[in-house]
Amino acid sequence: MTLKPSAVNASELKWTKSSYSGDSDSNECVEVAAVQGTIHIRDSKNPHGPQLHLQPSAWADFVSYAAAAR
Repeated sequence: MTLKPSAVNASELKWTKSSYSGDSDSNECVEVAAVQGTIHIRDSKNPHGPQLHLQPSAWADFVSYAAAAR
């Protein structure tokens, strides 16, 4: 996880909703955007709120863990 602000403008990111979020109008999910070696993560209910920025390897570790925990 990085603690420094991202150099990418959040409005320029292409956000993708989780495939587990239900219908396409649902705002209760996680959204991710990948750019320049960083995975940006936000809560779709609060798109202008805080974001988590991870290195791709950390995101891959999290996704593997979450998939195994299901």
